[in-house]
Amino acid sequence: MTRVLMFPGQGSQFVGMGRELFARFPELEQEADDVLGYSVRELCLTDPQGRLGRTEYTQPAVYTVNALGHRAALAEHGPPDVAIGHSLGEYNALEAAGVFGFGDGLRLVAARARAMARVTDGGMAAVVGLDDAVLRLVLRREGFADVAAANFNTWDQTVIAGPVTDLDRAAPVLLAAGARMVRRLDVSGPFHTRHMAPAVAEFAPVLRAVALGAPRFPVISNRHARPYPDAGVDGVLLEQIDHPVLWRQTVEGLLGEGAAFREAGDSTVLTRMLRATRRELAAA
Repeated sequence: MTRVLMFPGQGSQFVGMGRELFARFPELEQEADDVLGYSVRELCLTDPQGRLGRTEYTQPAVYTVNALGHRAALAEHGPPDVAIGHSLGEYNALEAAGVFGFGDGLRLVAARARAMARVTDGGMAAVVGLDDAVLRLVLRREGFADVAAANFNTWDQTVIAGPVTDLDRAAPVLLAAGARMVRRLDVSGPFHTRHMAPAVAEFAPVLRAVALGAPRFPVISNRHARPYPDAGVDGVLLEQIDHPVLWRQTVEGLLGEGAAFREAGDSTVLTRMLRATRRELAAA
């Protein structure tokens, strides 16, 4: 059976994450502090300055805890056969597969986070209980051209993104169309939509300055729900920023092949989505 390691992304953070992991890998913690210029342990465990929810701090923190979790899983279970990551978590999947080292990956994540944080005046909302095809049809029909599907998480949950005023106006329309819930997410921008094009432009020269190797084992991309190629990793990672995350499609493809999943780090977000996808497939 294929062993799949999953890495969560932004939104999985919480104060106290990594508590059991930092002491196990002090060298990795020190490397993270050297790259970031602050104590990542303090940020994750106590967050005294209230920064953990800010994109430019969230993403490096989650990446670090994911990397610690990967090393813990490696010691206990050995390397996976396949790795996947949700948005930011894809950088951990690529690091696990040897595409870049921990430090280079953290530098990329920090630069990506800064670029994404500069795109403001937008947000995201989770839409529950509405088929994604119906959701997109309703958005088009009602004239919400600046709101787009950003994360296809499960059949029952799609995340949309766009200008805040449009998200607020779209919520009652989607509820009237059959959604059970529309909930705004605590993020600073319209991630994974065309609105992130300025972040792509800012991040591109940073990414292309880093040497990227070929994955040692398959990493399934958010962009295409297919394995990363040996060459061209940078192009796929850039497109990931302003294109939707095809998470449901990725998981369904692996379930179809027969796979055992494990989630790295201190999160259970992806494990819960996996359970939902299994239920949805069983009921289909």
